[in-house]
Amino acid sequence: MNLKRIFGALLTLLGLAALIYTAITFTNGSSEGQDIKSMLVYGILGLVFFSSGISLVKATKDES
Repeated sequence: MNLKRIFGALLTLLGLAALIYTAITFTNGSSEGQDIKSMLVYGILGLVFFSSGISLVKATKDES
């Protein structure tokens, strides 16, 4: 299997996990400053990882 596809899938899963964690923090969190900062950090990193993983999987050609 292609190493780029594995790395892209790993990035996609990490991004999805960060986005899910952001959603859980958003629903369970209070209006404290620390919760908002962590939501922003995890949300932005989740979006970056998710989008880069998806684009890496899409751009990688099959070697059949």
